[in-house]
Amino acid sequence: MTPIEYLKLQAKNLHKDFKTQTSSFDPKLRRNVYEYDPKFFKIDLLLNDFNINEEKFKLGNAHHVIAKLCGLNKWTDLLKASPAKIELSILLNTNMDKVEVRDWDEYVSRIETENKVKLDDEFKLQIFTEVFLEGEQDIYYDDYRLSKDEDTEIEWEKDEPVPSVPSAKISSLSLTKEDREEFIKAANHSFERIFERIEPDNPELTRSLWNAERYIDEQLLRPDRLPIDRDYALSLIESSLVGYVIQLAAQADDQAGQPN
Repeated sequence: MTPIEYLKLQAKNLHKDFKTQTSSFDPKLRRNVYEYDPKFFKIDLLLNDFNINEEKFKLGNAHHVIAKLCGLNKWTDLLKASPAKIELSILLNTNMDKVEVRDWDEYVSRIETENKVKLDDEFKLQIFTEVFLEGEQDIYYDDYRLSKDEDTEIEWEKDEPVPSVPSAKISSLSLTKEDREEFIKAANHSFERIFERIEPDNPELTRSLWNAERYIDEQLLRPDRLPIDRDYALSLIESSLVGYVIQLAAQADDQAGQPN
């Protein structure tokens, strides 16, 4: 199913859970209290964290809650979102046991504020998958789901695959002169693109910390990654450099704040 269809299904399931509602009058509270027999979501947990009207919960309300779990303000934001934003929304939803939307929003806000830049949807997605989610592997949160949808396959829009021919393997850091030049060129090119997008507060100092060869030898082609397909290694440069350049910018900020 498509990403939108998947989230619509989540909303329908949430609505089904609310339809299991039974009520009784509590004389001490002097009002009706509700109980549920949910199959998909932890209703009590959702009630505690969201402003839900139990007496008038409709499918539209379920859509709103699912949108919130995706890091959006409302469901209509999803309908007009870019493909990258939709994918990020799905990742926030399906990884709710590992990340909190609030933490992610604060993380993005901090990057944008400290670097005086507005991140686009594609860059946010890249940072989330390559940096943020990786750093949250040992953290667990209360999951609003009773069970994960591990068997559900989401069909993403993809470009037509281009037949490829396996390239040579890199088994050591002893790159040929031609390969090293190509890797350095690719790393420098990606560095400039990322550098322009994050706009470091201390650009000259950040740039002085950049060393393409050190990045290739100590990060990209570190021993635990070898052997590795040559072309695959080249394709990793753009994604792996995001967090690396952000770290350089942070290191530059620290150095700039230190007295001479």
